[in-house]
Amino acid sequence: MKKLLLGSVLAASSIFTVTACTSVNATTDTTPTAQMQKNHKDGAMKGPMSKLDLTATQQAQIKAIMQNKRGDRTTDRAAHQAERAQMDQQIQALTHASTLNTAALNRLADQQAAKQKQRFIERVQTQHAIAQVLTAEQRAKMEQMKSERQEKGRKHSKDRKSHDKQHQGM
Repeated sequence: MKKLLLGSVLAASSIFTVTACTSVNATTDTTPTAQMQKNHKDGAMKGPMSKLDLTATQQAQIKAIMQNKRGDRTTDRAAHQAERAQMDQQIQALTHASTLNTAALNRLADQQAAKQKQRFIERVQTQHAIAQVLTAEQRAKMEQMKSERQEKGRKHSKDRKSHDKQHQGM
């Protein structure tokens, strides 16, 4: 019984965390126009894409893919906010109840997992669409930059862990 209760509490706290992160990301999103201005200066690509020597046609195709992705997100924003508010209310009801309704908790966890799965699918579809615009050389260069970025992250993580260990011994 204690294990079930502990597992349920952990699951609920995970849902709180995911919901809070989702809410923060939703409220900090900018409008599509502001986002485009942030990502593109004078029509030129910024970030990793700027290092790929894209043709004007490729830039236009990638911009169209990204605008389509952004458009989908902004049109459904009100519906997503309403869903998040309803989810928050359900979580509050679960946490304030005298006994934990594990069936309802599992239902909420399944809903959250389904949303995460859909976001994952959409992200990979977008990456695939962009990859189809790139040449083989550009895709290889993009993979190389990704590997370098990941290696830099791993090195930073290692450095941070060793730094933390040094300060714990004090």
